[in-house]
Amino acid sequence: MDPFSAEGELINIHNAYHQGQYQEVIDFDTSALSPENALPARVLQLRAQIALGQSSQVLATVDAEDDSPDLAAVKALAQHSAGDLDSASQLVQDLAENYPDNATVQVLGGTVLQAQGKSDEALALLTKHQGNLEAVALIVQIQLQQNRSDLALKEVQTAKRWAQDSLLVNLAESWVGMRVGGEKYQSAFYVYEELASAPSTSAPLSIVGQAVAELHLGRLPEAESALTAALEKYPEDAELIANTVVLNVLAGKPTEDLEARLRNAQPSHALLADVQEKSDFFDTAAAKYSARVSS
Repeated sequence: MDPFSAEGELINIHNAYHQGQYQEVIDFDTSALSPENALPARVLQLRAQIALGQSSQVLATVDAEDDSPDLAAVKALAQHSAGDLDSASQLVQDLAENYPDNATVQVLGGTVLQAQGKSDEALALLTKHQGNLEAVALIVQIQLQQNRSDLALKEVQTAKRWAQDSLLVNLAESWVGMRVGGEKYQSAFYVYEELASAPSTSAPLSIVGQAVAELHLGRLPEAESALTAALEKYPEDAELIANTVVLNVLAGKPTEDLEARLRNAQPSHALLADVQEKSDFFDTAAAKYSARVSS
């Protein structure tokens, strides 16, 4: 295969992954890729399986394959997604200590660390990157979760100087716009609308972004329509389910069945952890009070 076309094929797989086209990523024929491109493509395919709730299959696969820091990082992500948080945490710590300059270790290790509430450790690992747009995107996500929109915006502006037309940079800019608000909601909506409406790129994450922008713009019926249609096509997609839960809360509709579906699709999803944390807080507060019964 021509090296330029091989690189283009890897970019196609990469873009498909980041648009949530997970089955398409898995179905890509990577047999003609060079060894240099084959491993990154393999990692993306395994990550797509994890995103589709196939963590156990991925764990079985990576345990049977030759060991490498990239596949070990995939294993840690699969362990976390399967709910084996202690094993995932220990493996990531080992990888971060021994392979801190490995791009896959940075991104997947950072993902696991952030998901386990270790933001400082995640950022320390991610900031070691050398021109890795996935690392940039994850740094932006973490900074937004820390309510540091100023730092996230600075990160995006820096990345735009060397990756102006990148899908990930455009998405990251939309994430920042959604946090900044105002007219930026509409700008973010246009980015997701363009992605979601293109026949070759329509995917769950594009639709989720479009729907979230609709919610910020106060257009609940439009958001509900987009999410409902997407769930019919991708019934097990964790992010679609999670955002539909949020939509139902805003619309005053029940969420129990959706939460059960999300728990089945991705037990470690951040929304479930947040709901459980708030439930525990409520139980702790309620336990301080005893019921008073009038005689």
